[in-house]
Amino acid sequence: MVKAMFQVESARHHNQRGESEHSSALNSRTGSKNGTSEGTSNVRSPSGYRGKVFGWILIAIAVAYAAGLLLAPLVAIIVGAFGEGLSAAVKEMSSTDAVSSLKLTLVMAVGATAANTIFGVCIAWVLVRDSFWGRRILNGLVDMPFAVSPVIAGFMLILLFGRGGWLTPLTDALGVKVVFALPGILLATIFISLPFVIREVAPVLAQVSADQENAAMTIGANRLLTFWHVTLPAIRWGLLYGVSLTFARAVGEIGAVLVVSGGVSRLTETSTLYIFRSLDDRNYVGANTMAVFLAALSFVILMVIEYFKKRTEQTQTT
Repeated sequence: MVKAMFQVESARHHNQRGESEHSSALNSRTGSKNGTSEGTSNVRSPSGYRGKVFGWILIAIAVAYAAGLLLAPLVAIIVGAFGEGLSAAVKEMSSTDAVSSLKLTLVMAVGATAANTIFGVCIAWVLVRDSFWGRRILNGLVDMPFAVSPVIAGFMLILLFGRGGWLTPLTDALGVKVVFALPGILLATIFISLPFVIREVAPVLAQVSADQENAAMTIGANRLLTFWHVTLPAIRWGLLYGVSLTFARAVGEIGAVLVVSGGVSRLTETSTLYIFRSLDDRNYVGANTMAVFLAALSFVILMVIEYFKKRTEQTQTT
């Protein structure tokens, strides 16, 4: 009996020793794996390093591309404008032809911007809020000024309002001259700057829920008050960006205006046509100075809008 008890005790001790050896073996394997993973983690992955280098190369290419297309011409224009001194640039900008062309440009740009702002908001509203037959056709026609050359746009106006044009009898009966006059310049400027307000307002308006507008009308507000107090505050920054882009495009237009205006100095010559004529007359200081002024005008408008947008966002967050 004592021998049997001794055999049982020895067997139990053997099993415990085997389990301890097995657990120590597992621990040693786990430690070796962890050591291997820690060792490999300390080594930088070649693929990650190559990806980072490739990213920096793409950034350098993008910066060089933007600098070559934007900064280099701008620097060249500034150097050309002030290469003969500030007095020469001021003299050219204060000349009668330059002042007259600048006034006409600003009048046409403001008129085209006002028209495209009013009708652009209406068209964006119709495209977003309403569903009707021909909606896709209207949406495609909005982008026509992007696809059609401004010169072709000016030629279309001549076909409509020029000698023997389709609408010439109507304009003659009204006593209005369109082609080679201010109305033709205004129509051409409106056409080429049409899409900007629509394309800036429509995506923002699509994000505005119609429930707020319906709630305002249920408490007695008419459509005008609903638009002024509910819709307009929600789309104001998209609208302002569209207005600024429309104005900048109208100021810089030359193709369509060149065709329909005739380019008569002090009558139908805009600032871009003044630049074109100054280059033809070898007046490089006048051309570059006017170009710098128009570019600075558009840039200042965009920066002012961006400043007020950022300030408004900071006020709302605080």
